[in-house]
Amino acid sequence: MDVNAAVAAAAAIAGVLTGVIAMLAFRWSERDQNRPTRTSLHTDPVLPPGVDTVLSVLRSSAVVLDEADGVVKASSAAYALGLVRGGKLAVEPMLQMARDTRRDGEIRQVELDLPRRGTGRGEALAVSARVAPLGSRLVLLLVEDLTEARRIEAVRRDFVANVSHELKTPVGALSLLSEAVMDAADDPEAVERFAGRMQIEATRLTNLVQELIDLSRVQNDDPLDDAEPVRVDELVAEAIDRCRQAAGTKQITMAAGGTADLHVRGNRGQLAAALGNLVENAVNYSPARTRVGIAARRVNAPGGDLIEIAVTDQGIGISERDKERVFERFYRVDPARSRATGGTGLGLAIVKHVAASHGGEVTVWSAEGQGSTFTLRMPESGPSRDRAPQRPDHTGLSDETERSPSSPQTSPYETLPAPEVLP
Repeated sequence: MDVNAAVAAAAAIAGVLTGVIAMLAFRWSERDQNRPTRTSLHTDPVLPPGVDTVLSVLRSSAVVLDEADGVVKASSAAYALGLVRGGKLAVEPMLQMARDTRRDGEIRQVELDLPRRGTGRGEALAVSARVAPLGSRLVLLLVEDLTEARRIEAVRRDFVANVSHELKTPVGALSLLSEAVMDAADDPEAVERFAGRMQIEATRLTNLVQELIDLSRVQNDDPLDDAEPVRVDELVAEAIDRCRQAAGTKQITMAAGGTADLHVRGNRGQLAAALGNLVENAVNYSPARTRVGIAARRVNAPGGDLIEIAVTDQGIGISERDKERVFERFYRVDPARSRATGGTGLGLAIVKHVAASHGGEVTVWSAEGQGSTFTLRMPESGPSRDRAPQRPDHTGLSDETERSPSSPQTSPYETLPAPEVLP
């Protein structure tokens, strides 16, 4: 009897112990499940209230880092710049700034040059990075792309330097020539020679100032504010008349043709200046007894018909390297020839801005030793969208013109229909 009682007591004690152990194990497991782990702290952190909304409207690239340098939040711009890769901040100087700020809480800012992704040309992105603490354990990185601002500043700096140089040249020449005139007061022939040079330099200075004014005007004014339909034929005729004397001196034949009765909409003065600059360049850079062709045509385009005005010459041509820069301000393919012709280096820059402000563009085709074709392309505008009639077709110049462009019986401004337009 006593043995049975002892066995029963032992079984009861064992059952109680088993229940206690099971309960303790359950509580321990439940506490482990509810305890935040190191991994959960890094993968699912909580941003302070409102930070996510603020980051979404910032123009700067934004990255939020946790205490283990993991990326908690990154804007799409940050990925586009290549700042974040594989969930990590990929720019070591910025990562070191974040660690220093996390350690001492100080705000840091630095400008860096980052390699541009995907170009293969070694170009760099100029950025400004600013790091600040965000709460007790997060760090905020803001990155501003300064590449375009740097480019504009470089263009402005070069422009000021070029203007200073271009203005100093004729002004200095006028000063020296005036001194020479004073010293040669008793020599009428020398006075006349120096006075002639002074007139040339004064004309060059006047042209430079006027083109600077024109360039400033086309950059700042909206030509569509006072836009009107402009006949292309009239623009071509005005451009030919503008270069009549220079072409006659070099015995250059100017041929106009293409589709008649075309219209573009815009500022007549700016359009005339742009086309006039193209024709003037063609004449200046063409050898004597050659031809300059001006052709207009309509081109079908998805957004509406375009008008192309092509100016073709048989001049020295432009190299591949120079073709990328001919529309820059003050850039000259042949500086010596520009000095001889009085060019300022602003003509093609004006053409580019006029074309862009009228919703168009200007392009160039050229081969060294074969000539060049500059094409001004703008949206069509006119009373009728129907195809305009073509001028009567001819195969070339008249016999007299072919025989000798300098012949007194032939005008060097023979109007030709549809001269060939290079691509």
